[in-house]
Amino acid sequence: MLEGPFCNFVFQGESIKCLPQPTHIICGPVKTYRNPKPLPVSLTDHREREREREMEGKKGKANSEIFETLGDFTSKENWDKFFTLRGTGDNFEWYAEWPELRDPLISQLQSSSASDGAVDLQILVPGCGSSRVSEYLYDAGFRRTTNIDFSKVVVSDMLRRYVRSKPEMRWRVMDMTDLQFADDIFDAILDKGGLDALMEPEYGSKLGIKYLKEVKRVLKSGGKFLCLTLAESHVLDVLFTELRFGWETSIHAIPQKPGSKPTFQTFMVVTVKEKLGAPNLIKLLFDQHSINHKGGQVHALLNAVENENRIRSGYTAGADIVYSLKDLQLGAKGALNELVPGRRCQTILGEQGSSLFHYKAVLLDSQQLSEPFLYHCGVFIVPKARAHEWLFTSEEGQWLIVESSKAARLIMVFLNSSHTGASMDDIQKDLSPLVRNLAPGKADDEARIPFMMAGDGIKQRNIVHEATSAITGHIIVEDVIYDNADGDPSELKLFRRLTFGRSSSMVQSEALLSQEAHSKEADRDRKRNVPPSRTRTKRGQKRSDSYKLIDGSKVTKVDHSCLASLYHSGIVSGFALIISALELAVSSGKKIRTYIVGLGAGLLPMFLHACLPFLQLEVVELDPVMLDLARQYFSFVEDDRMKVHIGDGIRFIEDANVIKSHEQETDGTCTESLANGNSSGIKILIVDADSSDLSSGLSCPPSDFVEESFLLQVKNFLSEGGLFVINLVSRSPAIREKVVLRLKAAFSQLFSLELEEDVNEVLFASPRNMCIDVDQLQEAVAKLCSLMKFPLPDGQIEPGKFKCLK
Repeated sequence: MLEGPFCNFVFQGESIKCLPQPTHIICGPVKTYRNPKPLPVSLTDHREREREREMEGKKGKANSEIFETLGDFTSKENWDKFFTLRGTGDNFEWYAEWPELRDPLISQLQSSSASDGAVDLQILVPGCGSSRVSEYLYDAGFRRTTNIDFSKVVVSDMLRRYVRSKPEMRWRVMDMTDLQFADDIFDAILDKGGLDALMEPEYGSKLGIKYLKEVKRVLKSGGKFLCLTLAESHVLDVLFTELRFGWETSIHAIPQKPGSKPTFQTFMVVTVKEKLGAPNLIKLLFDQHSINHKGGQVHALLNAVENENRIRSGYTAGADIVYSLKDLQLGAKGALNELVPGRRCQTILGEQGSSLFHYKAVLLDSQQLSEPFLYHCGVFIVPKARAHEWLFTSEEGQWLIVESSKAARLIMVFLNSSHTGASMDDIQKDLSPLVRNLAPGKADDEARIPFMMAGDGIKQRNIVHEATSAITGHIIVEDVIYDNADGDPSELKLFRRLTFGRSSSMVQSEALLSQEAHSKEADRDRKRNVPPSRTRTKRGQKRSDSYKLIDGSKVTKVDHSCLASLYHSGIVSGFALIISALELAVSSGKKIRTYIVGLGAGLLPMFLHACLPFLQLEVVELDPVMLDLARQYFSFVEDDRMKVHIGDGIRFIEDANVIKSHEQETDGTCTESLANGNSSGIKILIVDADSSDLSSGLSCPPSDFVEESFLLQVKNFLSEGGLFVINLVSRSPAIREKVVLRLKAAFSQLFSLELEEDVNEVLFASPRNMCIDVDQLQEAVAKLCSLMKFPLPDGQIEPGKFKCLK
């Protein structure tokens, strides 16, 4: 059964939770088999016809009656009867006699790298029957041969025959599909038509697959599987598929008996066990023209090899291949039961008839397997709404999730539209047997496999309003209480959030709500059991009682004197870098023009407006719907010190530079600067806009705002002095480094403030050397606080967290 704990942990602003585990799911591998392909009648009959033809001169009609007992080549009873009728001391070869086998067989065994010499070579001959091949190999020096057959009759006869003359040779009664040997014990396995015999139409490929699994298990690394076969298409299909990954395969033609004209050609397929991984192309090591007279048999073989090589070439054509579960189980990316540091592969889980759904999944083995892990294997479910985000779609982001999950192997499963309507319990029940097949360790390992999912840490939620914008898409305004809030209702803190449907995990704006008494109208509604207007749902739908912990006798109001978002506090504290300009503005009565690209809910502009009255604020917002929501649900207002422009932020800065250049040409002078004792030329530019392309790895700002061309426009815009502030949200160190390098190239000074409890990083740049040193920041922050009407929350920002990057 799959069981797991309930737990939550936080990763770079993400609340990750373990989902409840179904306790009634019995997990086990789901076995599916290919539709059986019947043997061609001509090749099936060949086994009897060729043997009958050879024996007619010796025993005549009696032998024909003996061969008629073998109606089913997989029946132990039939073989016991067959060998009993033939009598003791007899020997029988199916496909080729020793003179034809000797040279190609001994050549392959002598070239085996698995042993130092013939004497030490451990050879297994499954389905040995009454063949004399093992005897001849013994005489050639290959004495450590183990012969098995599930017919007790023939094994007893062969043991009596060779117990004295060949004492080192072993004989055992055993089913070749269920070998009673340890793993990795044989240097070579010689199959003389055994695989062909197992591929009966009644059983399809079931017995053949079972046998080849045993072959792979007991064969040493570097060992050889030598398979004598008529190379029928259904046999090659199983052989090529099961030995596709990590095997070097070649095909040889066994020479014909001089003077004979057999109807069919015997082939020897040689496969060498190597390290599991990318497949090798199959080599044909025989002269095709010399056996063309075999007609359809050879033609079918060539087609099978060509098709298989085409498949194998496809696995090496690209780096991001999507493997089937069977491919992975066959070793396409190494042994699944072992952990391989840094292994990552994509797969599709679920098959028709064996599961309710199909799932795209990524298997990831931790890059550092020496660390202690909470789980040997975990499942991380990515909901459809977040499946396009960089954190989950990029390889770099996926490794970050692996590191935080504390799982040695993480299976990341992506939900899509086909899973709409299915409950998470249904998804877990459906996935449980599938992921069990991907867990490291033995198949019967009962270690727990927890199901995890990206959560939002919300205890209670009330959707206040939903809107759809042609620019932004789905927008949600909601009031929330977080999981870690105090359980005492009198101490609960209520927040109003703004989120976008395209990035539901990222909070665009968040405000602390204060509670005040209801109005008389609201009180009358409450007495009549009518909910306040904002708590009613669309189309008369009933809303959940998610507000039961909130005092129903009070209404809420946005508190603009408090910054709920940590990165907003970081932006404001960074103003201390230009404290001299701020103090000069206050003393001279001048205003410092402050531009903010990205309105959001208007919380940062409203705080700056109330807290620092010497700022002249202008906000640039691309989406007019955002301005309406900010006014209606977040109490945003404009006045003579607060103006909003609806338009593109980049175009706004470009146009401002054009106007500035025209004024300079007209006046012939530059705007006064701080160096001349005036702060009127000082500007602050803040970019706090989100990116609509979350797959780029840059959530904030849009990539256009960190291109070299725009940074040069900003440098010109702030040429008289000032501060450029960027709210940077990227989990990719490579992308972050690229942004930093561009800012270093464009600006004289660059500072960084990393927020440990969030993924945001605030960058501060100046085109002139007007920012203070970081070692003076403690004093500068104190001076900034003296200019503020409202304090920043205690302990939110520490001056020591600032770093000078240039």
